[in-house]
Amino acid sequence: MSTQASYEFSESTKYGGFWIRVLANLIDGIVLLIPKLLISFLLEAASHAENEVSLNITVFIWTLLFYWVYYAGLQSSAWQATVGKKAVGLKVIDENGNRISFGRATGRHFASYISTVIFCIGYMMVGWTSRKQGLHDMIAGTLVVYDQNA
Repeated sequence: MSTQASYEFSESTKYGGFWIRVLANLIDGIVLLIPKLLISFLLEAASHAENEVSLNITVFIWTLLFYWVYYAGLQSSAWQATVGKKAVGLKVIDENGNRISFGRATGRHFASYISTVIFCIGYMMVGWTSRKQGLHDMIAGTLVVYDQNA
């Protein structure tokens, strides 16, 4: 991997703000809906679970794994973005402008759960921090910027 940053920061660097990131997440939610329903259907059809609680736990675990691979995999890929972020022209970078690793993307993904459980304040922080970072971005050392190549 090159030591030169792939993103050039300048006075005009435009960070992905709150509402554009909400739109990106809505798009990702739509993209993920069909695989989530398919996972649920297949697990229910193949289930030998004696009760619904056991099935729900199994569906939850498989969904959690699928979401983790989707978010961490795409954000650490050459795209540097999920389908939703790519659709609105955003990408995820580290604080030096480089593509993030799968490990950092994994940390960012699971840190987003912290942003959620504190009444979504971690997400709301995007609206008032200077570089538009949510709590999960701060924990992972990431930034969401408009893609200069889009």
